[in-house]
Amino acid sequence: MRYGFTTGSCAAAAAKAAAYMLLFGIKKDKISIETPKGIMYETDVQDIKITKDKVSCGVLKDGGDDPDVTTGCLVCAEVSLTEERNKINIDGGKGVGRITKPGLDQPIGAAAINHVPRLMIEKEVREICDEADYIGGLDIVIFVPDGEETAKKTFNEKLGIIGGISIIGTSGIVEPMSNQALLDTIKTFLNQRREEGYDYVAVSPGNYGIEFMQRTYGYNLDRSIKCSNFIGDTIDMAAALGFKAMLLTGHIGKLIKVSGGIMNTHSKEADCRMELIAAAGIQEGVSMETLKKVLLQVSTEEALRLIKKENKLDKVMNNILDKVMYNLNKRAGNGLETECIIYSNDFGELAKSEGADRWLTLLVQEQEQ
Repeated sequence: MRYGFTTGSCAAAAAKAAAYMLLFGIKKDKISIETPKGIMYETDVQDIKITKDKVSCGVLKDGGDDPDVTTGCLVCAEVSLTEERNKINIDGGKGVGRITKPGLDQPIGAAAINHVPRLMIEKEVREICDEADYIGGLDIVIFVPDGEETAKKTFNEKLGIIGGISIIGTSGIVEPMSNQALLDTIKTFLNQRREEGYDYVAVSPGNYGIEFMQRTYGYNLDRSIKCSNFIGDTIDMAAALGFKAMLLTGHIGKLIKVSGGIMNTHSKEADCRMELIAAAGIQEGVSMETLKKVLLQVSTEEALRLIKKENKLDKVMNNILDKVMYNLNKRAGNGLETECIIYSNDFGELAKSEGADRWLTLLVQEQEQ
């Protein structure tokens, strides 16, 4: 599998190349930087524009074997001379977002260039200044010509990053099939909500069931924080950030796994959906004939349909909910109250914990403000 390189690496490489051409007066077609991971990044320099006191150029974003929506974007830097002694100023231009909400890596009003890319840019540019014996200042503006359009495919607007993409990355590289980017996104959303003053949060694996939640409760599921398969990690982060309550809403196909203590619900980690439904069925007196059929099903909806024929669906789902709540509370510890709503497309609400309505009411009121 081939590594890719972050927008932060691209910005640092473009800034270094532009600074070199500005201070040495020599065109630079290739540039290399050392990423924080220690891996060297060498790339072509494109779209070069040179004037007496200003140079701009770009580096094409390459996501490697794990590309994201920014792969193929031209990440550019414009570097110009200033009279400030030994001062390097970094800002964002066209296609780089601006921060409008608290809780992110940079303060409100700043360009969405995270602190590690800022350090990378300054490190690489200072190396060029030292080589050129230049002690004046430089203004560096990072811009992405297609950034505003690309940002529409990201979470940026929901995070309060307006006008373009973010220049991000902590290691400088994109590791193929890494889960870290997803976990970082979840943490960013949680941190932002906490910074906005809320001590309760709605979490959902995804938008599966969005119409049901809107129709039944008047709640837009899209407003919840998407934890994907990382239910356990999300609980850990919410607790660490000081949240007092978390409402988890999800489809039976995901949350049945939590009843068995499975806190990463990806199919490659574990399945056991039918086995867990059957176990609850045994405890609630579902016939052995039906349970044998349950074990042969490929979807939880079909398994529940079999149980409903014996008029045991409510009892089985309450059994499953009790187990889900036990495992959620065990993971959360004493500081974080957890509540849960389980639903399905075919049967609607299947089970709801005792305190779920209280938090759901607050969330609905919040979205109406």
